[in-house]
Amino acid sequence: MPVTVTPVVLNARALLLDMDGTLVNSDAVVERIWRRWAAEHGLDGDATMKVVHGRQGHASMALLLPDRPHEENLADNARMLAEETADMDGVIEVPGAAVFLAALRDLPHALVTSADVALSTARMAAAGLPLPDLRVTAESVGASKPDPEGFLKAAAALGIDPSDCVVFEDSGAGIAAGRSAGMRVVGIGERAERYGPDVVVPDLTRVTVEASADGGIRLTVE
Repeated sequence: MPVTVTPVVLNARALLLDMDGTLVNSDAVVERIWRRWAAEHGLDGDATMKVVHGRQGHASMALLLPDRPHEENLADNARMLAEETADMDGVIEVPGAAVFLAALRDLPHALVTSADVALSTARMAAAGLPLPDLRVTAESVGASKPDPEGFLKAAAALGIDPSDCVVFEDSGAGIAAGRSAGMRVVGIGERAERYGPDVVVPDLTRVTVEASADGGIRLTVE
């Protein structure tokens, strides 16, 4: 996977963090549940997995089953969220996430996730990670990523201009959302590389965070 070779320094005033694939590796449970769902609906599992990362479940279903009524997608999504919240087998920290979040403790940041409150709480706990004080979850928005609403709401809640925010994301939908919000994007992991973030690294061990002299955030990505 191509990664940053020469250290890159990014200056920001807030960091907006996706959860799944960025802070928490939940691929094992996502694969189990979505491949089972795909089989139940006669869909190809590999093709399904290319769609579902980063989006709310009902938004993925709308793309995969475009003729199905939205009400059925919402009902299916609620059932699958309950299944995911009950299944923490294989949910682990993305390398470096705990140290990264500890460095952000007193700096402006937010979690911006397509998971709901229950699922984000459970997965962060399963990975042994603290929850940021500000969370923008599925309940907080009217549109799923790749719509930028979640990132824009987080920036507004922090009182930071979108152009002064840096997004951390792993999925195509999330990277597109960050771009649409007018924010720079650090891509995490192999999945992110193909969607053209500003910088891409294999995990959070390659990112150093420190407060800058002007009260902002200095990121060193290498």
